Amino acid sequence: MKINSLVLSNFRNYQSLSVKFDDKINIFLGKNAQGKTNLLESIYYCCIGKSFKSCKDKELVRWGEECGFIKLSASKKYRQEEIEIKLNKSQKKTILINNLPIKKIGELIGEINIVFFSPQELKLVRESPEERRKFMDIDISQNNKRYFYQLSRYEKILANRNKLLKNSNNLDVVKETIDIWDRALIASAKMIAFEREKFVRDITPYAQKAHSYISGGTEEIALVYKCGCSVLLDENFEKNMDKLLKKNLEKDFKLGYTSVGIHRDDIDIFLNGVEVKSFGSQGQQRTVGLSLKLAELENMYNITGEYPILLLDDVFSELDLDRQRRLLKFVDRTQVFITCTDERKMSGKIYNIVDGKVKKD
Repeated sequence: MKINSLVLSNFRNYQSLSVKFDDKINIFLGKNAQGKTNLLESIYYCCIGKSFKSCKDKELVRWGEECGFIKLSASKKYRQEEIEIKLNKSQKKTILINNLPIKKIGELIGEINIVFFSPQELKLVRESPEERRKFMDIDISQNNKRYFYQLSRYEKILANRNKLLKNSNNLDVVKETIDIWDRALIASAKMIAFEREKFVRDITPYAQKAHSYISGGTEEIALVYKCGCSVLLDENFEKNMDKLLKKNLEKDFKLGYTSVGIHRDDIDIFLNGVEVKSFGSQGQQRTVGLSLKLAELENMYNITGEYPILLLDDVFSELDLDRQRRLLKFVDRTQVFITCTDERKMSGKIYNIVDGKVKKD
């Protein structure tokens, strides 16, 4: 899987851009606030349908303009892909895949698989469970459209259940109708929980391999899926989750929201048996976060037979020279896009970024 070219019009600080890429390593070089990360963001946006930043679509359109445009051309094992996204500050975005418009983001996800990592991704390791659920959801959704739709369904059902709990003043009235939402919630939760558990189990050996290689083999990483339903993932899952929801109904009624379910899932991460989130150093957390992302590469290859695109945003400033070399050697089978502020001794095409303009070395 390779990205061949990118065309931008009024995207972030880019007025106009048309650039072709190398099959291996592409280095976006420049000072801060010149547009390096914006290039990565445009690639990510074409693959996932949203930014890796917390922002609205209209904020992607260049200041002072009404519309923006992104076009990405890529090669896959058996076909070519062309993604076009038209942004408008006053309307919903329009997405075309090979000139055909799509209606739902789920149709886009998985067309071009991608893995993104930056120093900000440390929140994956040390912050709230929401970050680790997002990690699982984005990865699994790229290779399993059914999962994406079940996740969307679960979130809608959960919102309706919470609305019932919050807006009703009578528990008896809630009991009369909540079973409808519970049955639907359980059906989606089962599929999501089993897929998440499988994902964590599948990426663990890849994470161990990557972490051992990057860190020099001094520590061993372990991942444990923690189901927010607090029930075993077996043939009794539905019955046990139903009991759990009923057991917590009075508590949920008082709280005004659903306190148990896969929306509270987490991944426990350990180094040599010690929890990284609470006791790991910043260096350990950074290496663990990078190892998880590299594990994504190998897991996606195992599923699809193709390596995804790897985006590395300002990662090299956080690694010493030895770990930089190890990282580049580890990912030499995939196409990589790297941003950095100073030129380093690495092979690959260098694109100098200055104020929203690109010049290839």
